[in-house]
Amino acid sequence: MMKGCSDRLEMVRSYLVDETYRDALLVQSELLKGLRETLDAKGFVEILPVILSPITDPLNHEVFDASVEYYGQNYAVTKSMILHKQISVLVHEKIYSVSPNVRLETADKADSGRHLFEFVQLDMEVAGASRDEIMDVMEDAIIYAIRNVLSKYPWVKEKYHPTLKVPAKPFKRITVKEAVEKYGEAFESGLSKDIDEPVWLIDIPLLNREFYDKQDPERPDVLLDFDLIYPEGFGEGISGGEREHEYEQIIRRMKLKGTSPEEYTDYLELAKQGVLKPSAGCGIGIERFTRYVMGLEHVRQTRLFAKVPGESAL
Repeated sequence: MMKGCSDRLEMVRSYLVDETYRDALLVQSELLKGLRETLDAKGFVEILPVILSPITDPLNHEVFDASVEYYGQNYAVTKSMILHKQISVLVHEKIYSVSPNVRLETADKADSGRHLFEFVQLDMEVAGASRDEIMDVMEDAIIYAIRNVLSKYPWVKEKYHPTLKVPAKPFKRITVKEAVEKYGEAFESGLSKDIDEPVWLIDIPLLNREFYDKQDPERPDVLLDFDLIYPEGFGEGISGGEREHEYEQIIRRMKLKGTSPEEYTDYLELAKQGVLKPSAGCGIGIERFTRYVMGLEHVRQTRLFAKVPGESAL
C-alpha cells in the first residue's frame, strides 16, 4: 500500500520536474484550438459529448466491459460517439464534439506507444457528405493546426521533433490492398515507418470494421472508409468514413459481423422508419495528434493523469 502511494506521489512530482508535460499542454491546447477554428470557419457547430448511453460503438476488437446499471437500465461508457453523431446531423448538418472515450484495452497494448484506455477524440460528422469531402476538411484542419503550433511555439521542432513539417495538400492515398502487397500483414506499421508525411489508408476490407461503416456498392468487398497514418512510425491517428443508414443493409452488416440487433433496438427503429440519412465523418485522437507533432515516445506523455492499459493509474 505504501509503495503504491509512493509511486503515485512520484508521478505527480514528475509533472513538476519534466518539462515535457508542460510543453505538451501548450501544444495540445493550440492543436485543439486549430482544429476547432477550422471547423468553426466551415460552418460546424460543437455539441456536448455523451458520456453514458444505452448504446455505444461495439468496436472491432475485444475490450473489457465498461457499463453500469442505473434504475433498471444498462448504460455503456462511451467508446465513441459514432451512433450519436449519425443522429446529431439530423439536427444540424455539420457537427463536432471533443469527446472523452473509455476503451478498457488489454494490457498487451501498453507498449504500443499509441494506446490509453481513457482518451479524447475530436469527433465530426457531416450530413450528406462523401468520404472525399471529410478527408478534405481534415487535411485543412491538420495543416492549419500544425502551422499554428510551429508559428506560436517554434521550439517544438528543435526541442522535440526536428523532422516535423507542415504537410502538403492533398495527402497521398494508398489502398489497404496496395499496402498489404508492399508491406505484408503488418502493413500499417510498415507504411507509417516508410512515409515522411501523413497518408490516407483507404478501401478498408469489409470485415475489418463495424456495421455502421458503409459498404462500397460498386466494390462490395471494401468499405468507403479511411484511416490517416502519421509518418515516422507514429501510426494511425484518424479513422472515419461514410455511414450505413438503410435498415436492411445495417441488419445484413450486423449479421455479417455477428452483432446482436437486440442491443441496438432504438437505433435500428430510427433506421427502419427512414429517419437516418446519409452522412460521413471521422474522429481524430487528440493525444495521438499531440504525440505525433511533438515526436514523443508514448501518448502517456501528452496528458496529465494518463491511463495506460494494464497499468495502475493516478
